[in-house]
Amino acid sequence: MLSRKGIIPEEYVLTRLAEDVPDPSRYRARERRARFVGKNGACNVAHKNIREQGRFLQDVFTTLVDLKWSHTLLIFTMSFLCSWLLFAMVWWLIAFAHGDLDQSTRQLHLQPGDGGAGDFVPCVTDIRSFTSAFLFSIEVQVTIGFGGRMMTEECPAAILILIVQNIVGLVINAIMLGCIFMKTAQAHRRAETLIFSKHAVIALRQGKLCFMLRVGDLRKSMIISATIRMQVVRKTASPEGEVVPLHQIDIQLENPVGGNSIFLVSPLIICHVIDRNSPLYDVAPDNLHHHEDLEVIVILEGVVETTGITTQARTSYLADEILWGQRFVPIVTEEDGQYSVDYSKFGNTVKVPTPSCTARQLEENQSILDSLPLSPRGTIRKRSVRLKPMFCISDEPS
Repeated sequence: MLSRKGIIPEEYVLTRLAEDVPDPSRYRARERRARFVGKNGACNVAHKNIREQGRFLQDVFTTLVDLKWSHTLLIFTMSFLCSWLLFAMVWWLIAFAHGDLDQSTRQLHLQPGDGGAGDFVPCVTDIRSFTSAFLFSIEVQVTIGFGGRMMTEECPAAILILIVQNIVGLVINAIMLGCIFMKTAQAHRRAETLIFSKHAVIALRQGKLCFMLRVGDLRKSMIISATIRMQVVRKTASPEGEVVPLHQIDIQLENPVGGNSIFLVSPLIICHVIDRNSPLYDVAPDNLHHHEDLEVIVILEGVVETTGITTQARTSYLADEILWGQRFVPIVTEEDGQYSVDYSKFGNTVKVPTPSCTARQLEENQSILDSLPLSPRGTIRKRSVRLKPMFCISDEPS
């Protein structure tokens, strides 16, 4: 479109389109390990060869809530149609057994004679065919009541069927409303506004290597009792030869208060000190590539303040998504008596002096820190404000 208007030359557009064509060899060379948890929090696990499918039917309500919207609506539509058709067949059989569908009987009912045939009372008035029985079934279940067809006290069985159909209709409506409410108020909807930084960083803090990431909440309504925990997922093998493809190792977080609770009012930097108990103790900058079997999973849980529903947000960081020697830039400033958060810099980082060694090597040789400028002037820009005096006192010559 831009090339047609003459804004961009056509040959440049064709060149860019040719560059955008994916190169199969390049993507084949950069094959990375499969994620266990996606960046959006979805678990990358496929369940196959489940033989006991009947377990899902034992909890029908949860199964309906977990289905897609299209499948759920289709199931409820078919439920209503099947119930209407089923009870329409029952009403038609009652009318047929009572003789309401007999043409001669209906004529005598409309034009009574001296023989007393006009005393014939049908079970349901104006049921002449299966179509009219189907319409009466809909009127009974959804309580429309057009008035053309109505019940009589002639058939006790018809009254019983009327009660059963009303109960069945109420049960279907209750299940449908419950499923729709649960699907619209699911906990993962609130998790859409809980954000994590695209990359994690490893840098020095208090003379120790720390694994850090940033988490924030876009809504003003808080997450009550918010807790955060991290795990490292990697393939391990035991001394006995047992291979664990997804070995989950908990990561201890640095929290002076104790526990993993956080007060998520403004974006926070979650820090994990890499010590001898950390699974990242032997990770070096050379290990942070896409072939490394390493994934750090972050799980944030809390109670939604407005609804009281427990929500959970998840993300993960592969080895090539961890930046060595980087630090998050500050995004909280004080303006006009309140704290302002600039989310445009949420994932921005700056380079800081960091030793290119593992935490084990740094702990064994503390002299590595002596050769690093720990407070570089180039990484932190300070804004100097020169205050002009409102008045001055000077000695004037007399």
